[in-house]
Amino acid sequence: MPTPARSYDVIVAGLGAMGSAAVYELSARGVRVLGLDRFAPPHTLGSTHGRTRIIREAYFEHPLYVPLVRRAYERWDALAAAIGQPTYLTTGGLMIGPADGPLVSGALASAREHDIAHDLLDPATLRRRFPVLCPPEGTVALLERRAGLLFPELCIRAYLELAARHGATLSLEDPLGAWEEESDGVRVRTARGSYVARRLLLAVGPWLPELARDDTLPLEVERQTLHWFAPRERADELTAARMPLALWELENERLLATFPDTGDGVKVGVHHEGEITTPDAVRRTTTPAEDEEVRALTARVIPAAAGTLLEGRVCLYTNTPDHHFLIDQHPAHPAVLLASPCSGHGFKFASAIGEILADLLTDEKPNFDLTPFSLARFGVRSGLRIA
Repeated sequence: MPTPARSYDVIVAGLGAMGSAAVYELSARGVRVLGLDRFAPPHTLGSTHGRTRIIREAYFEHPLYVPLVRRAYERWDALAAAIGQPTYLTTGGLMIGPADGPLVSGALASAREHDIAHDLLDPATLRRRFPVLCPPEGTVALLERRAGLLFPELCIRAYLELAARHGATLSLEDPLGAWEEESDGVRVRTARGSYVARRLLLAVGPWLPELARDDTLPLEVERQTLHWFAPRERADELTAARMPLALWELENERLLATFPDTGDGVKVGVHHEGEITTPDAVRRTTTPAEDEEVRALTARVIPAAAGTLLEGRVCLYTNTPDHHFLIDQHPAHPAVLLASPCSGHGFKFASAIGEILADLLTDEKPNFDLTPFSLARFGVRSGLRIA
């Protein structure tokens, strides 16, 4: 006789940024929740790793994100209080580029609309305040004082440990297999067994195009590289105590992110220039050519940081066509919620999005308008509310 399926209120597939936060928020509300992951998070095979991630408020992508990131700050602070250690480090953040470019003009629009404390610096002032930086001619800088660095592995680990304390069942190294909607919910199968629940959350990041089983979803997985360099000189000026994180808009709207040294070298990444791939086919190591290209870019803007390569890693973005998030019902399965294709800029919001997902999965109305993140903007059927 087959073993009966175990029953839960909600099953969460994918325990990275959004999934781990959602499992925590659900379990803290007393919801019977099962969390599944094909690996043992935190791990380096998806999107949620890299030791540090940026949190910033003057959001150049769109002012609509500012209230969301403000709530995220509150929830990261709550997580820090729960575990007794900081979840982020305030360093200040620089947006450096042409005054009329999307980076600086977008950040300035958000800062003005939402009254965010900031300074506008010309190149001479920027070099005087941060002598280790070399802003290109014709650029200006917006300095946001509250910006900083989140610690993704710490946050994921903390969410999962707290969720387990609240009674969540976590089945790690247990990939989601077949799932099907039934009259009273969803049935899920993995190698370890069969489970049923009223709701299923797919927060599987780069595995979503495969596991959502819907060709109408406009998603692409993009390979990205991260590099850590040993300082070539002036190491004390490259630490988080003295150098802010920075986004640099170079020629042709190319974006480079530089992170101060928090003990592993200066971290550098080029934003949205990777090849389209899948989690199974992706090239998992950086090449010497990629390493040297990023070193050369680093030498242009922070020459002292462009020393020996300490490490190169590969990260995966799951992109929507407009690079805004996706939070919506599955177009064909109302009991299934889709979340987390964040186009490479989502981790900072995970604490707030976890709360929003918990609201949706328990039939509560979120405090944020999710219309900008719905499938309707792509002409795909949208349910948005799970009711």
